[in-house]
Amino acid sequence: MNTQMQSDLVKELGLENLPSDKQEELIIKMTEVVLKRMFIETMDKLSPIDQELFGGMLENQAGPDEIENFLKENIHNYEELLQKIISELKAEMKSA
Repeated sequence: MNTQMQSDLVKELGLENLPSDKQEELIIKMTEVVLKRMFIETMDKLSPIDQELFGGMLENQAGPDEIENFLKENIHNYEELLQKIISELKAEMKSA
């Protein structure tokens, strides 16, 4: 999740009045949730060969940009999928 998405999430959830350390803590937790959900979704959409390549990238501790580029190249609607997961998380957070 990029900085703009994080900033938008803070505003949409009304967290801008929290101290910055609490905002950062919540952003980290929400980002972890998004990443876990994204991992599950991407593994379902990657071919077995691409799953192996992706697993190798994770084992070799590839950088976030390299991983994101790989996913964008190999998952047809990557950006839409990411936005869907973020939207679902926002809805869950608002209803909690």
